[in-house]
Amino acid sequence: MLKMNPRIHDILEATGLFENKPLEALLADARENGKPIREAVLEGGAIKEEEFLEKLAGVMGLPFLRLKEVEVENDILLKLPTKAIFQYNVIPLDEDDTGLRVATCNPFTPGLVDALRLAAECRIRLVLSPSDDIDTAAKKFYGVGAETLDRMMQDDRIDFEDEESLLKQDLSELDQEASVVKFVNQIIWEAFKDRATDIHIEPMEMDLRIRYRVDGVLHETPMPPQLKRFQSSVISRIKVMANMDIAEKRLPQDGRISVRIRGQEIDVRVSTMPTVYGESVSLRLLMRGGGLVTMGDLGLNDHDSSLLKKMITRPHGILLVTGPTGSGKSTSLYAWLHTINSVDKRIMSAEDPIEYEMPGVNQVQMRPEIGLSFASTLRTFLRQDPDVIMVGEIRDKETAEISIRAALTGHLVFSTIHTNDSASTITRLLDMGIEPFLVASSVEGIVAQRLVRGLCKACRQPVEVEEAFLREHNFPIERLATEGPIYEAVGCDECRGNGYKGRTGIFEILPVTDEVRPLIIAHASASAIKAQALADGMKTLREDGWDKVLAGVTTIDEILRVSEEAEFDEE
Repeated sequence: MLKMNPRIHDILEATGLFENKPLEALLADARENGKPIREAVLEGGAIKEEEFLEKLAGVMGLPFLRLKEVEVENDILLKLPTKAIFQYNVIPLDEDDTGLRVATCNPFTPGLVDALRLAAECRIRLVLSPSDDIDTAAKKFYGVGAETLDRMMQDDRIDFEDEESLLKQDLSELDQEASVVKFVNQIIWEAFKDRATDIHIEPMEMDLRIRYRVDGVLHETPMPPQLKRFQSSVISRIKVMANMDIAEKRLPQDGRISVRIRGQEIDVRVSTMPTVYGESVSLRLLMRGGGLVTMGDLGLNDHDSSLLKKMITRPHGILLVTGPTGSGKSTSLYAWLHTINSVDKRIMSAEDPIEYEMPGVNQVQMRPEIGLSFASTLRTFLRQDPDVIMVGEIRDKETAEISIRAALTGHLVFSTIHTNDSASTITRLLDMGIEPFLVASSVEGIVAQRLVRGLCKACRQPVEVEEAFLREHNFPIERLATEGPIYEAVGCDECRGNGYKGRTGIFEILPVTDEVRPLIIAHASASAIKAQALADGMKTLREDGWDKVLAGVTTIDEILRVSEEAEFDEE
């Protein structure tokens, strides 16, 4: 049973935070269950950590400091060993004649000051800072997995430069804190916490760069400077997890890893590519079971949502979604299938790869190396009595022709295609060699889309934008009086300082109407088809984006970032 220092009771009482919460009961619970005092106080969320530490600092006569803008010199960082930094969750800040200032979130840690004094060989002065600030600073100054790499460097039992000797060892016999296994798990765990969709491990001449893609934008992750030394072992570990050939470094390879983190099943798609300085590894994180979105999650306005629901419930025809890689096309297809998935519909999908497993849908993974291609699978689908067919992507004339044949024989077909906007999808199909009358009679609608980062609602702020700039980009200035204001990204703890949190879509939906079909048959240009669609009431990607700016969902910069190229192409 833990002994409780009587002085701790007096310190906590002096904060004035426990008038409505019996302090004696809290301390008794901590004693009986062996909980740290800080954890017992913050449990349940009634008392916020920042408020608690500020009050505690005042009572104990210690400074309270946020570490967001704090910079620490390298020689100060070396004052404490990496092991102590992560074991005690502290950060050294600076040093003067009175000693080394160290930030901590838990001054009640038994033996904290003595342990730090022995490690630094100087006097220690504590500063109180929130745990999130300390975690962020530790990653910034020391890098993700710094403690693990530090232990790996001290372990004489393995040559981490030689992956062959590494893999002959029984890694389970090693200290888990000092293994390459732990380091790879930390990389995936940090990406998961940051809501990353991709991890890129890129060998450079002098270092090994690791970047996470969060909300569609790449961010470099701070890594320990000694990471380059363990490049071979880290990459080999990932290849072993993905059942790849570790001896093959000259050719690209693909694999898959299934991991479980905090009760969440995560599928990781792995791809390796040989580069000048070693193999570059890309990992795509897919949330099994929890990643499916519904139509309501896509970000469609009421008009487009109603229009799309009519299209996906038709008995036959082709509905295409278009956009660049990473624009959420697959997510939209899954949302459509999720909406219409029912016991009375037989749904079959040909995918490469299968990103999400959907109950009730017969999903087939493409394997071109054994002849299982989109075209051959589609032919077989037609003999399987499907109601709805999903094709991962229309890449060639053969796949397009079979998809059209399926639509004309009474099937509803969903697929993706790579074009800049909805109207140019028609000309893309014609350029593939598909007859205009077949396109006109089978395609029911085309959805162009992009993903934009959503503003963090906790820190967004209204901003005044110059009228000349708005007019230059055809922003509907007249709507500002009734629908504004325009917001800008700021950055806070909630969004990890990015100003953005999550993503939403902007859409351009082109129904193939009776007015559009003659234009297709006449082999009209994309601009002529678009002009007719606009006359029929279609909103462009940019216009839908402006709607979301006025609704406070995203920023002008985001809309310009994802739609600028398409707009220039359309002019």
